[in-house]
Amino acid sequence: MRRKITSEMSKAALDTLDWAAVDAVTDAEIARQIAADADVAPEILPVDVKAIRRVTGLSQTVFAARYRIPVGTLRDWEQGRKQPDSTARAYLHVIARSPDMVAIALEA
Repeated sequence: MRRKITSEMSKAALDTLDWAAVDAVTDAEIARQIAADADVAPEILPVDVKAIRRVTGLSQTVFAARYRIPVGTLRDWEQGRKQPDSTARAYLHVIARSPDMVAIALEA
């Protein structure tokens, strides 16, 4: 049975939330909680796109061109305005592990 959640219900839930306790949780604690919960999908964790690019030693423009990622999208990811979807996340992990192989494959 589905139940409609009203704006009043949402407001009441937010009003009872202990925001000090929420603010006190560290990133390390959040990561531990996620790792301990088998129901949490690992792809919800943010990916450090800037770190992946920096390891390659490439500028944003060159990295974007080399791996065929729109430079605006790359900037959004790096500046935290957006997170890559699961497909882009997988692609970024492949780039992080084998940047030259990906570049060679894209040249073909």
